[in-house]
Amino acid sequence: MKKLLFILLVSIVIMPVLAFAAPVGKITGLTGQAYMRVKAGVPYTPLSKGTAVATGTWIKTGPKGWVELTLNDKSKFTLANNTEFEVTSFLLTKNKREGAFNLAEGKLRASVVKFGGKQSGMTVKSGTAVAGIKGTEFLMLSQGQANVFFGNEGTVAVSGDGKSAQQPLTSATYVQNTRGLPPAEPVKIDQGTPLAEAKGIFDGVTAAEPPKEWTDSGKIVDICARWNINHGHYLADSGKYQDALNVFQIALDLTKVETVRADAHMERGAVYARFLSNPELALAEYLLVLEEYPKLPQAEFALFNAAQTLAEMGFNEQAKLRFEQYLKMYPQGTHRSNAETLLNGIGK
Repeated sequence: MKKLLFILLVSIVIMPVLAFAAPVGKITGLTGQAYMRVKAGVPYTPLSKGTAVATGTWIKTGPKGWVELTLNDKSKFTLANNTEFEVTSFLLTKNKREGAFNLAEGKLRASVVKFGGKQSGMTVKSGTAVAGIKGTEFLMLSQGQANVFFGNEGTVAVSGDGKSAQQPLTSATYVQNTRGLPPAEPVKIDQGTPLAEAKGIFDGVTAAEPPKEWTDSGKIVDICARWNINHGHYLADSGKYQDALNVFQIALDLTKVETVRADAHMERGAVYARFLSNPELALAEYLLVLEEYPKLPQAEFALFNAAQTLAEMGFNEQAKLRFEQYLKMYPQGTHRSNAETLLNGIGK
């Protein structure tokens, strides 16, 4: 009886281990700092080339880390530096292929082989986006709540949650989203543009060989964020006001560069004020600039716009204080004459 109980206990312990041990791929390339863990919530340990990878495995790269994971169907995921990635599930049979992967943060290249017309469903998701893929190659970056995608080959269906509105990511196009919202419309990547520069860097850090230097890797998000300021302005001028607001929000969620963030808030305020007749939300954007970036040049325009918006809303005393503040802080300011005229009007 004791022997039987012992066998049962050993079976209970070993069966999950055996289930885990079934590999779905292996590490075929690695440089720099790279780590793995067999499931969420446990410590990472150093990773080495040739290591078998099973479902539930997490892979993490350091500031100069680079990893290539090859699945049993020959599909590959190349992880750039500062990336955390999970093989959530992967099933491969003669007539069926299903896989789910999680990009918690960072940058990857997904090179998914075609499956010969058989049943196939593969997804790569972050916390706020889902990419549905079959046989294709694309680049994906997840930064906080924002996500950007560059298409290399084939078509990827990009959505915020995997269920709602999708946008197609095709070769030489760019798609982005944030906060689980539907993605912005695809944009063609023309040579010589900031998007082409960002894609070139991205291609380099996820190529078949890692870059010798990683200094350009962090520039991708800032380039995309700066590009979004101009693109959002274009969308607003084209009458696509909600799309413009979305693009400006993506810029905010992508970058920590203060000048870009201040510009994004100012542009959002302008859309609310000029096109959507929503002075309350416009004022909120201007006040954010004043609070967070008081020493930047954008603060002058935010102060004048806040005063003007308050006056338009009928809050004359608050508007008066802001106009007086503007004239005191910027005696030779761009809007000095207008501020004096509007202030006199409030006095009368």
